[in-house]
This record gives sequence, C-alpha cells and structure tokens, in this order.
Amino acid sequence: MSTNASLFERAQRVIPGGVNSPVRAFRAVGGTPRFITRAKGAYIWDTEGRRYHDYIGSWGPMILGHGHPDVLEAVQKAAMDGFSFGAPTEREIELAEEILKLVPSAEQVRLVSSGTEAGMSAIRLARGYTGRNKIIKFEGCYHGHADALLVKAGSGLATFGHPTSAGVPAEVVQHTLVLEYNNLTQIEDAFATQGSEIACVMIEPIAGNMNFVRASVPFVQRIRELCDQHGALFVFDEVMSGFRVALGSAQSIYAKALPGFKPDISVFGKVIGGGMPLAAFAASREIMSKLAPLGPVYQAGTLSGNPVATACGLATLKLIQQPGFFDKLSLSTRNLMDGFTLAAREAGVPLVADCEGGMFGFFFAESLPQNYQTVMARGSDTFNRFFHLVLERGVYLAPAMYEAGFVSAAHTEQDIADTVAAAAEAFRLL
Repeated sequence: MSTNASLFERAQRVIPGGVNSPVRAFRAVGGTPRFITRAKGAYIWDTEGRRYHDYIGSWGPMILGHGHPDVLEAVQKAAMDGFSFGAPTEREIELAEEILKLVPSAEQVRLVSSGTEAGMSAIRLARGYTGRNKIIKFEGCYHGHADALLVKAGSGLATFGHPTSAGVPAEVVQHTLVLEYNNLTQIEDAFATQGSEIACVMIEPIAGNMNFVRASVPFVQRIRELCDQHGALFVFDEVMSGFRVALGSAQSIYAKALPGFKPDISVFGKVIGGGMPLAAFAASREIMSKLAPLGPVYQAGTLSGNPVATACGLATLKLIQQPGFFDKLSLSTRNLMDGFTLAAREAGVPLVADCEGGMFGFFFAESLPQNYQTVMARGSDTFNRFFHLVLERGVYLAPAMYEAGFVSAAHTEQDIADTVAAAAEAFRLL
C-alpha cells in the first residue's frame, strides 16, 4: 500500500513541489500532505485509509458534501451524452437562468472554467466598458493568478503595487493600485487623486484568502458611492462567497444593510460548479453587451459551459434552494465556531472566530482582524501546532492560517461535536 510520504516523494520527481496548487504542499504548516483517495458526505480518506472530517470541501465547492446522489445522477447522465461539444447546449441556458434568478444585480452571465479566468475577464470587461486602465484591489484579496492581480501593496499611501510573482513584468501591474482592506481614508484619497482614470474597484466582500475577514458595511457603501461619482465599476469577487455564505451570495447580505445596493459586475466560481471546473462573471445587459461577439472585449474558452460541469452546477444550485437549507448550514457553522471559542476559552487560549453561511474562520488573537496587515501580525506558529494536533485526531482543516474553512450540508450534529472535541483536546495541548 502506498503511504502519503511515498506518494509525496514520487510526486516531487514529476510535479513541481509535488502538487498542482501550492497550498496543498503543506509548506505553510510543515509535514507531509495527505493524498486523498476518496470522499463521501462530510469525510475524505487518504491513501493510508485514514478518515478525516473535511472542512476544506475542495476549497468551497462541496456545499452539499461529497457524492450527493442527485448530483452524481445528473453528472453520470450528462457524461453518457458526451464530455464536450464545443457548441451551445440548453443546459448552459438553464444554469445561466438559475444564477440570474438568485442574483438580481445581474441580467446576463458568461460561463468560463475557472475563478482566475472569470476574474481576469471581469477586469478586461470593466476596462473595455469604461475606456480606462487603472484598477483598485485590496491587499489580502485574491482574485486568481492573472498577471495584473499578482500584486503587493506599494511603499506608500495609494502607490501602485509591485509584482508578487516572478514572470510578471512591472509594466503589467503599473495600472494596479493596491490599498488596505477596510481603510476608508485610502480609498477616498485614491479617487480624489485618480478617480477619472479608475476603471473598477475589485473586492472580495468576505475575504477568504487572509482567513475570514469581512468588508465593513461603511467601507462597501463608500466604495459604491465613489464608483458612482467617478464613473468606475464596482466588481464583487464572489468566487468563494458566492452561494456559499447565503443563497443570494454576499451581495445579498450587504443589500440588506444597504437597501438598493448592488455591484456592477459579479464574479462566481466554486459552488456554481459543484466541484467541477466552472466559473462565471455577470453584469447588466448594457455592460455585458461589450463582450464578443456583440462588442469589442474579447473572451473565449474551448471548455466554457462544459456539459458535464453545467450538469453538476445546475443540480447543486437547485438543491441549495430547498427550504431551510441555509438555516441549517448556518447553524452547523455557527455551532462549530461557538464550540471552538468556548473550548479555547476553557483552555486559556486566545481565539476569536467569525462565520457566515457555510464559511468560517478563526484567529489565535483577542479581536477579529480587519485587514491583511493585522492578520499577518498574528504569526502562524500556534495555528501550525493546532493544525497538526487536530489532523492527528481526524479533522482536516486548511493547511495554512490564511485560508477560510467550509462546512457542508453533510456535516451532522455529531460531526460538529466530534470536531469540537478534537479541537478542545488540541487547545489543552497547545
């Protein structure tokens, strides 16, 4: 029988770092990554036969848990009809209609294959629509690995960023302005000095790549006002939060606090594919009319709207609309985080947590961070020790303190209780 260690050694000979996405390598936490052989419901099993409570859920898509019978049936039927056609299908229309039914801010949607592709295309569309080049993003928000978005903050207030990856020329990111998340002063200054040149502001409304950090309501409100005043577009990257934190996605949560609020462009992924490669970007008919073949903004993809992926996504979106689905999911997630905070307090370990829908995050700190710098100031040693302690007890969390976690509808009350018990034991050993 193969072991995790032997597979990792073998993988490193043929795959850079032994993995096809960096965080899987366990570099942040140390140790040997688990090679997964199968999954069912709320659990995954590694190559050594060890079962884990899964709180990664393929980094968000598996909101129903693994192997939901209705989704499996839809995928199997679609696969029997053909893997890919390179031509339109009725199911693409059905999925687009389902997305738009749940997202009133948009009138049309374009399907693509990955969150990176959707984010990159949304920015191109914003630039094409406004005729401007500059974009604003926020430090700690991840929008995929497109060149223009792999940027770290500049050295001073409202200065342009610098590439965070080799292979990205400085010229490519010269139009990307990187500001601090939840910093009202910086966003106001940026628009005051360069408002007429800004094509769009792109944000994760609930960031999941600096752990779980929310954009404050006043921050979102002010960005909306500034974009309207200066003719820029407001882009909500909901690849992670879309249909995961609420049926109407994160934008529906902000719309409750800010009546009439809506982003100009929305970016989706993960849940809308149900675990298969599928993502999308959506906007008003006026904005989307700039896309080819109607307009001058080019975007295309051989596997866009793939018939098997759309079957998986459509079945998933229909199931999460069942009455009480999000109430139950939210309760499970809240019980998990409440259990963590209580167990940590009893063990004398500083810990704060937050969650929304089926998405959560926790920090070994006294208060919830509001931006990337405060997240980074926490340090990772305590988390890394905690990660391995719960992993040994059959709980699989994201192998980095900067990643959010996910609960699925398949997690039972007993699963949550078992996870809290494992965490409590780990807290006592920290």
